[in-house]
Amino acid sequence: MIEQPNPVKQYLFEFIEKSEEKFQLLFSQTKMAEIIDDILTNCFDKVSCMANKEESIGVLITGILHYMLTNAMIPSQRKVKYYGVDLDIVIPDLKTLEKDPKKTLVIYIAKTLNKNTINENLKQLQNIQPENQNVWIVSSQDLGFENTYVIQKEKSSFSNIIYDIGEFVNVKGNNKFKILPV
Repeated sequence: MIEQPNPVKQYLFEFIEKSEEKFQLLFSQTKMAEIIDDILTNCFDKVSCMANKEESIGVLITGILHYMLTNAMIPSQRKVKYYGVDLDIVIPDLKTLEKDPKKTLVIYIAKTLNKNTINENLKQLQNIQPENQNVWIVSSQDLGFENTYVIQKEKSSFSNIIYDIGEFVNVKGNNKFKILPV
């Protein structure tokens, strides 16, 4: 069975490709928030009109994080299953989560605004990541959960997530190379 390309991913990566030279310059200057702001300013409206808004924004968030983590050289595992629970992003990896949850960050990308669904997902995540402060949520709206990054077209707290991840990695001792100067 051939998987159809996701229109959100396709749109996002076409935009990134057109902006690659500018983004590489910004990466070299560690201006991560500017890259995310640029992507959101130019992609948010179009993406939020594609199919289900929350699903589309969730795909956008996932794509942005994959692109940013790769270019920032932050070790991570994406879209993995752990004890039957789907994990969107684990930093640095499942092996570290198993050995030392204090050094592991789990990022949950909410593709719904249904608080009951989010609560259920958070309970599952907290069963495998007992360090609640190391479970971060990314959503299109602030739903009152701790450690939430809100993605919006402008003035998005999500814009700072790569700096915060870099700080977490550097402070928790998972990053031998101190990739991001935080």
